[in-house]
Amino acid sequence: MHEWTKDSLLMIGCSLTRQLQQPAHSTLFPLPHSPSKAPPCALPLCPSLSSIAAARHRHHPMASSPIFVGLPTFLLLLLLLATSGLFGQATGAVAPGPESAPLNLTGILEKGGQYGTFLRLLKETQVGEQIESQLNNSFNGLTIFAPTDNAFNNLKPGTLNSLTTQEQVSLVLYHVLPRYYTLSTFETTSNPVNTQASGSSGVYTVNITSSSNQVNVSTGVNETPVNNILHLDFPLAMYSVDKVLLPPELFGAKPPATSPPPAVAPEKPNKGTPAADGPSASAEAAPSAASPEGRSAERVLLLWIGLACMGSLL
Repeated sequence: MHEWTKDSLLMIGCSLTRQLQQPAHSTLFPLPHSPSKAPPCALPLCPSLSSIAAARHRHHPMASSPIFVGLPTFLLLLLLLATSGLFGQATGAVAPGPESAPLNLTGILEKGGQYGTFLRLLKETQVGEQIESQLNNSFNGLTIFAPTDNAFNNLKPGTLNSLTTQEQVSLVLYHVLPRYYTLSTFETTSNPVNTQASGSSGVYTVNITSSSNQVNVSTGVNETPVNNILHLDFPLAMYSVDKVLLPPELFGAKPPATSPPPAVAPEKPNKGTPAADGPSASAEAAPSAASPEGRSAERVLLLWIGLACMGSLL
C-alpha cells in the first residue's frame, strides 16, 4: 500500500488551492468578464479558505455563492479526511496483543492435589524443566499421563529406590507423549505410540486403545484407563491415570543368566561285562607270561628255588 506522508497531503491541499485561485469557468454558471482585463492577482501559497473566497468575490462576485465556495471546500475536506485515515493506517504502529503466559506444569499438578510423588520425580530428575521448555517452544505440543499418589503407593515397596537416576528419568519420560492428543485423537491414532523415553533398545512405546468413550493405555506390563482431564489446551494435554506406566525395558521379564555348561563325568564300565576297548585293569597290573618281564620273573623264581633246595641238602 502507498504510504501517505504529511508532505504529500500538503502538496495535495496546495494543488487544490491553486485550482481555486483560477476564475471559475462553468457551463452552468458562466462568469462575465472583460478580456482586456488582466488575470486576477495570484494569492499566497496555501492561503486560508476565507481569504480564497474573499479574493474570488472581489474579481468574480458570483464565485462567492454557496455552490462555488461550499463544493470545493467539501471536496477538500473529504479528501483530507480520507487521506488522513490512510496515513494513520500506513504509519500507525499496531499495538502487540498480550503475550500468553508460559505454562506452569507444577501449578497444574498442584491444583490437582494428588500428584505429590509425580511432582517430586519431575523435580528430582529435572524432567519438569525440560518439559516446560519444550511446551514453550513446541509446534506439536505434548501429552502427559500423570499417575496419582495412590498409583505410586500400589507399587511394590522399594520399586523407585531400586532404580538408578537414569532409569528414573526414563520412567518419568515414559509418561510423556511427543504430541498433543485429545480424546478424539486417541480414537484414530495408530499403535505403537512413541513416548519421550528411550534406551539402548530404542524408543519406548505404549499402545492406546479407545472404545465407548473410554481410553486405555497399555505398556505390555500393565494397563490403565485414562481418567480425569487435568489440562486440555494446546500445547499441553494432561490426563490422570490410576497406575504408574511400567516400561517393559525396565520392569519386563528378564531372560535367565547364562551359566557355563556342566562338566561331563567319565563313564564307568558296567560290572560283569568285559571292556570292549583296551586291556582290563588286572591285565595292566600283572605282566603277561609271554612278555619279557614275565620271563625274567620266572627265571628269578627258579633260581631261588634251586638255591633253597641246595641249602637243604647241605
